[in-house]
Amino acid sequence: MNQKNFDYLDKQIFYTGFGEGHSGPLKEKMMEGKPAFEISHQQDFGKDKTVATLQFRKSNEADMYFFNSYQLVLKNQQQADPIRQTFYLNNDMRRKEQEDITLKEGYNLLSGRAVNKNLVNKEGVTYNAWLQLDFKESDKNGNFKLHTYHTNYGYELDKTLAQHPIKELTDETQKQRLLESLGKGNRQSITLIINGTEKKAFIEAAPQYKEKGLNFYDSNMARVSASTLYENKGEGQTEKKQEDKKQSVKQENGTGSDEEGSGGKSSQKKSKRQGQGIS
Repeated sequence: MNQKNFDYLDKQIFYTGFGEGHSGPLKEKMMEGKPAFEISHQQDFGKDKTVATLQFRKSNEADMYFFNSYQLVLKNQQQADPIRQTFYLNNDMRRKEQEDITLKEGYNLLSGRAVNKNLVNKEGVTYNAWLQLDFKESDKNGNFKLHTYHTNYGYELDKTLAQHPIKELTDETQKQRLLESLGKGNRQSITLIINGTEKKAFIEAAPQYKEKGLNFYDSNMARVSASTLYENKGEGQTEKKQEDKKQSVKQENGTGSDEEGSGGKSSQKKSKRQGQGIS
């Protein structure tokens, strides 16, 4: 067994998001010396279940194996049947700047979200793009078509976020974490500041919509529009004002006989209400 090759593959598995638990099976498979082998990995993301099959192939020219791809199967409550996609890894040193799709990013793509990656074209030029699967179209191998939204497409996540009163944007560290998380395809929690009131929500990057550019979810993970969140602004304050009005009406109704029976007492109460500004 090629020890350097093993060390490289072991790290590659780890950095692609499959953790540290595959060193033993990897070593055993490599020592068998077969032309190709697979390693299985299972991981749950909340209620969603994934099974990945990591695929390795031996070089025809040297005593080396390559981690070429992994097939990811997702089973969740949104689809009646499991869905799958094969993600290919970059082993071409001429395209060393191209970033591999990690397990979590693969899960996010199969969940319908977009992922931001640095890619390299045939001419060796690095470019940035958002990737998203098209579940309505697949190739002869059963893989869904991968849409790429290049920089010249015009989607800018930071400017899209700036259109909304997101508390995390006021702190540079939190802002960068938010951008990085959304870039990985995560559905990220945020805090909206609406009329001085904080409201929890969740967002996803949505480059396909370009102008609006974000998918919004309420605190119960129900899909909503941004305007709906804003329409519900200050719910706590509104309820408090309504309760104050009810209390005021009750006080007025309860003191009606006193006001009729004692003008001085009525004047004092009216004056007190005016001074407190009760609406």
